[in-house]
Amino acid sequence: MRTSGEPCSVRCGTLVAVSNPQPRTLVLVGATASGKSALAVAYARASTRQGRPAEVVNADSMLVYRGMDIGTAKPTEAERAGVPHHLIDIADLTETASVAEFQRLARAAIADCHERGVLPIVVGGSALYTRAITDEFSFPGTDPERRAHWERELERVGPLALHAQLAELSPQAAAGILPGNGRRIVRALEVIDLTGEFTSTLPSWRYALPGVCQVGLELDRDTIDRRIEQRVDQMWADGFVEEVRRLERQGLRQGVTASRALGYRQVLAFLAGECSEQEAKQATVFGTRRFARKQLSWYRRDDRIVWLPAGAADLVERLGRLLG
Repeated sequence: MRTSGEPCSVRCGTLVAVSNPQPRTLVLVGATASGKSALAVAYARASTRQGRPAEVVNADSMLVYRGMDIGTAKPTEAERAGVPHHLIDIADLTETASVAEFQRLARAAIADCHERGVLPIVVGGSALYTRAITDEFSFPGTDPERRAHWERELERVGPLALHAQLAELSPQAAAGILPGNGRRIVRALEVIDLTGEFTSTLPSWRYALPGVCQVGLELDRDTIDRRIEQRVDQMWADGFVEEVRRLERQGLRQGVTASRALGYRQVLAFLAGECSEQEAKQATVFGTRRFARKQLSWYRRDDRIVWLPAGAADLVERLGRLLG
C-alpha cells in the first residue's frame, strides 16, 4: 500500500490491489472558470449511481459566506443536483476567515466522508487553501489583540508603509510578500509578535490525507480569459451590483475577509463613488485574470497533479479510471 505522501498511483501505472484499500480523496484544481464545480457534481452523481457515494467539499474561502452568491459563482441548489456540498454558507459576512480554520473544517468534513464510506471531492480555492487541506501544513497560533492592532495599522498607514515596517523587523519575511498584500503583511507581523519569526516558505510536497488523487483541468490562456469575461458579464446581468448593495447594508464593509473578495471589493469602490460602474466591472475582469494566472503558476509547481483537458467529453470516465 502506498503512503499518504505518494501521488495518485495511476501515474506509476496500474493500481495495486490490496485487501483493505485506504480511503480515497479526489481533489479538482485549475484556474477560475475551468469547470471544476460542474465536473465535481457530474462525477459525484455518476459515482453514486455505481454504488460509490461521493460528496463535494468546498475549498473556496469565499463560498463560506451567506449571501455572497453571484460574485463567487456559488453553485445553486439546481447546479448541485442533489449532491451534498460541505462548507458552503456557514459564516456571516463579518466573520474573518483564516486558512488554519478552513483547514480544520475541511479536514473534518473529509474525515466524516471517509468514516461514512463516501468519496470526498475537494473543489475550488487557491493553491494555498488546497495545499493547506491536503498536505502536511501547520500554522502558527493567532492572537486577536495583535491581529487587531496590525489591522488598525494597515487601515491607518496602508499596505506599502506597513510592508516597510515588516522589512525592518524581518527582511526575509518581507521579501516573500508582495507590498500590496495587506492581509499577509498583517499576518506576518502578528506571527512575528507571537513567535519572533515568520517564514513565507511553503512546506514540502507531502500529503497529510489518505489516498489523494489531484486532477487539474487544463485550458489555454485565451480560453480562460474569454470565460472569465463571460462570467463577469453574466454576474452583472444576474444583478451582482444589487447583491453587493444589499450585502453592504448587512455589514459587508465590516467583513475583513469578505469585503476583499474579487468583484465585491471593486463594486464597493463603485458604490463609494471611487470609480464608475464600468471601471469596477473591468477591474473585476482584470483582477480575476491575474488571480487565474497566479493559481496556475502555483499549481504547475506541483508535479503530483494529473492534468486533463477541461471540457473533454469523457472527463467523468477518466476520473473513474484514475481513482480505480
